[in-house]
Amino acid sequence: MNILIANDDGVFAPGIQALAKALSPLGRVVIVAPESERSGFSSALTLDRPLRPIQIQPDVWAVNGTPADCVYLAMNGLFDFEFDLVLSGINSGANLGDDVLYSGTVGAAFEGRLMKQPALAISFCGQHVRSYESPEDYAVAANWVHDFVAKGLPSLPPRHILNINIPDLSVIRGAKITYQGKRTQSKPITSHVDPRGRQVYWIGLSGEAVAEPKKNSAQMQSDFYAIANGFVSITPIQMDATNYTVLENLQAQLAENAVLVDD
Repeated sequence: MNILIANDDGVFAPGIQALAKALSPLGRVVIVAPESERSGFSSALTLDRPLRPIQIQPDVWAVNGTPADCVYLAMNGLFDFEFDLVLSGINSGANLGDDVLYSGTVGAAFEGRLMKQPALAISFCGQHVRSYESPEDYAVAANWVHDFVAKGLPSLPPRHILNINIPDLSVIRGAKITYQGKRTQSKPITSHVDPRGRQVYWIGLSGEAVAEPKKNSAQMQSDFYAIANGFVSITPIQMDATNYTVLENLQAQLAENAVLVDD
């Protein structure tokens, strides 16, 4: 099996090193990742300048672009072979709820959405009371991913990926299939004056998780709930963001108001 790994923390990030090491028994592992951190780039592609992939080690490539660029290049001509699986991560920090809209980790996984097997976005939900600078800090999470892949991945419809968040625990309680939770509004921006007297701004931190009731009779819980209770969160997400219920209602409303014209 040929496995492609990308991320948004950069090619030298400890999370991607830990994941590559853990998956190496399963096949050929190739890393194609940004040359430096590219968090928050979502699915952005670089269209205003050329991309220059540089091989820095055997099967390790650094790219002067975004996470999605890396997967796009790897799957569209950088190599003379095809990949069987795309993984993005292990991200340093959670990608829960509304985070998926901005996440470069998720964006890279979505670029691999047409794989025969599901593409995986993998994030590590640390407690931020210590730094995570060594691959060993990600070893438990990486080994969990190895076991998950080795057991055989579940089937998904086309254009879907799995967004996986793993808690920072030495013993993980298990895994839960979850829905995408919600966050409150982001924290306000922070304004400063730089040494040259110019006003600068920092984007505010993400908002807190919104407590929600269970979704249905299957007692489905959110990704936030799983992480807070020591479980891995596995959320299927899709490219098609159309709300079909609203689409049908909107179509009926506008037809009544003579806004829409039949063919």
